[in-house]
Amino acid sequence: MRTLNELTDVDRPAWPELSEELGAAAVPVEVLPADPALARASLLQLQVTARSYLGAVVLHCGGLLLDDGWLRVLGSPAPDRSRGLPGLARANAFPAAFDPDWRPDAGLVVAYDVLGGVFALNGARPADSGRPGGPGEIVYYAPDVLRWEALGAGHSAWLSWLLSGALDQFYADLRWPGWREEVAELNGGRGLSLHPPLWSAEGRGDLAATSRRAVPLAELLGIGRETARQFDGADPGFMGTV
Repeated sequence: MRTLNELTDVDRPAWPELSEELGAAAVPVEVLPADPALARASLLQLQVTARSYLGAVVLHCGGLLLDDGWLRVLGSPAPDRSRGLPGLARANAFPAAFDPDWRPDAGLVVAYDVLGGVFALNGARPADSGRPGGPGEIVYYAPDVLRWEALGAGHSAWLSWLLSGALDQFYADLRWPGWREEVAELNGGRGLSLHPPLWSAEGRGDLAATSRRAVPLAELLGIGRETARQFDGADPGFMGTV
């Protein structure tokens, strides 16, 4: 088990490189300020070093709001400047005090989108939790198909991919005219519930014609999980505490 100093005092920390990527991103990015105490405690619990992009985000960011908040990457937010975004520790139910035996059951939730989609970093045995992909791979719970999908990348490559402008293509079938203005009005703890829902033929057929209302992200995640249980008979599992 590594100490906090061993995790932070590393050669080639990732933050300078990630800062450059954030500054040159092909998508609008808001970097939320971090809570130093929460950041250090979260890094210690995760046992990842500041050499990784995951460690850099946890240590230096309160979170990242991409595309005016369409996508929310979790970090260690200062309570009074979080924009409603939960921290990585809260979303993954970290223990209140450092516990060397604690591990996320299925994997680590690292981001949410405004539609109730969830990005998670697979744990050591993803198949045991019914998730695709290999250990350490990012998977996405897609609210339009109600299942997890493997993205074929680890956390660092995934984050670079997001910043490269890939969101337009990834969400090409899930956006409607005027989406940016609607999303920009939300804080990080709320999402958009669509009716007819995304997973229905009616919803996918004409997103612009759906009715949309802002709801707590927790409600949106709960609906997605329960709907998956009803239709597929399979529980997608833990999707975070928000």
